[in-house]
Amino acid sequence: MFFELFWLFLLYSFAGWLAETMFAAVTRREFVNRGVLNGPLCMIYGFTAVLLTIGMGELRDNLPLLFIFCTIDATLIEWLAGHLLEKTSHGRWWDYSHIRFNMDGYICLPYSLLWGVLGVAVVEWGSPLLLQVYHMVPGPVMHIVLWVLLGFVAVDAVGTVTVILHGKIKSPQVARAHSGLGALSHRLGRAIVAHVERRVARAHPQARKAVAKEKPTVFAQGCGFYKLALLFIIGSFLGDIVETLFCRVTAGVWMSRSSLVWGPFSVVWGLALAAGTLLLYKYRNRSDGFLFIFGTLVGGAYEYACSVFTEICYGTVFWDYSHLPFNVGGRINLLYCFFWGFAAVIWLKWCYPLFSRWIEKIPMKPGKIITWVLTVFMVVNIIVSAAALGRYSERNAGIPAKNAVDVLLDEHFDDERMAWNYPNLKWTDKPSIGELMQADGQGD
Repeated sequence: MFFELFWLFLLYSFAGWLAETMFAAVTRREFVNRGVLNGPLCMIYGFTAVLLTIGMGELRDNLPLLFIFCTIDATLIEWLAGHLLEKTSHGRWWDYSHIRFNMDGYICLPYSLLWGVLGVAVVEWGSPLLLQVYHMVPGPVMHIVLWVLLGFVAVDAVGTVTVILHGKIKSPQVARAHSGLGALSHRLGRAIVAHVERRVARAHPQARKAVAKEKPTVFAQGCGFYKLALLFIIGSFLGDIVETLFCRVTAGVWMSRSSLVWGPFSVVWGLALAAGTLLLYKYRNRSDGFLFIFGTLVGGAYEYACSVFTEICYGTVFWDYSHLPFNVGGRINLLYCFFWGFAAVIWLKWCYPLFSRWIEKIPMKPGKIITWVLTVFMVVNIIVSAAALGRYSERNAGIPAKNAVDVLLDEHFDDERMAWNYPNLKWTDKPSIGELMQADGQGD
């Protein structure tokens, strides 16, 4: 499955680069490489096409719904990519400010509708056709070619990321090298960096440097790492508590609503709270209507993506809204999408200012220590939980333990423990990603 997805990623990235380059050639009457990488790839096209292929395949029989979801998801990815590039490179890589109905200059209605049409074409016809071509080539030959291309893309990406994040190579070891291979590497590295800087400046002339930020005077000031990390942990805990009480009130039973094996933490809520804060922070003073609509659309897309992710990775369903009206594949429904919209308004207008003030009252040094300790704990918790769920899925499929780690997971997270931790988990007849990759390897 990895090779199939990487195959699609490369072809769609090349197609996006070709379209962008031709568009620039027509409008500017010169050739420029419009991709982020040096190679002929626009990764945002490849990444988006792969995600739509994976997540939207079940909507192929409903073209209007497929168009709506492709439009929302592709637009959201473009908006996120624009802000991420601006955050890391301190420059604007594209600008739709001159087009009506734009948001931040990174997305606009005409292009969003275009992405929706292209998304439908990708899911309905493009990916099935390209996968047929993939399977026409002998497996070993295709794998060798893709591994070589992966190596080139990785080297290209490292050089480009170096420029975007630093603007120059800052390694003291390289800087001190004056002879032999060290000097050669240093000169080569400087040449690559200079080439990338010139190419980016030429392809994206509107890029502009941001003013250096002042050093924060209080802990977790603004909307940085420390505040988002603590909001993720707080959101995970409160989300679990809210869901537990909701089940008690509506179903009359106490049940675990945690998505992790250690502690009452719901990662879906934590990610939603942290990511929602990051995405909407600059819009927190906008109208309630704007926040409601944005929260409804983004929250629905997020919940749908989480459902697809867990089903693909583990072959499981953690929630099912098939019994509710206006649902899409049982993954989301209109009522709960509205809940996301109300939650966005309540959080940004009332709750976030309160939590932000509380967090910023923590002393600087203890605050950093506490945040890192909790972050490490949550990372370990997530890794162990993912491994335990993966092994739970394998046991359900009748796959025996293959190594000492599997044996350890079987001992500490047996079926009884996992069933208690995830009482609403349902197995599907669809294979998990591990089973798909194993079958793919055997087929080749």
